[in-house]
Amino acid sequence: MYVTPEQIQAAGKANVDSMLSLAATQFAAIEKLATLNANAVKTAFEDSLNNTRALFGAKDVQELVNLQNSFATPAIEKAIAYSKSVYEVATETNAELSKAAEKRVSEWNENFTTLLDKAVKNAPAGSDVAVAGIKSMLAAANSAYDNFTKVTKQATEIAEANVAAATETVKGLAKAKKIA
Repeated sequence: MYVTPEQIQAAGKANVDSMLSLAATQFAAIEKLATLNANAVKTAFEDSLNNTRALFGAKDVQELVNLQNSFATPAIEKAIAYSKSVYEVATETNAELSKAAEKRVSEWNENFTTLLDKAVKNAPAGSDVAVAGIKSMLAAANSAYDNFTKVTKQATEIAEANVAAATETVKGLAKAKKIA
């Protein structure tokens, strides 16, 4: 049971490919956030200009107060939309990184099992107990990882539900304030 240069090269290539994939995923997320932030700043600047023009065009104090009150609801709605978009980018990126991690863990398990099976063929008699112990340990680690993944997914789903509920509550408050 010897490791060949081809196996080392293949493992190195797989690691580099994995790292490049992760870097691309992170870069895409950064790019999305940069675009989102640039659009938010542009919109905020344009809104400020339009609001200032409207305020300077007010004929009396009552119209000035009404204009100021009318600016709040669109600003809140835009803030909610921005927060939701940031959350979506974070959730999407997290899902992609989780998939990559799951793939790497699966590949590692497969390679380790293959290596272990090769080692068993060349192992001296009586080493069956040690091999069974290692396989049992690997199965327990995989089970723990699967449970951790399930709990993480459930926590993510709960967080998404809470964000959606909070968004709806804030929208409801903004509409109630607009009506009042």
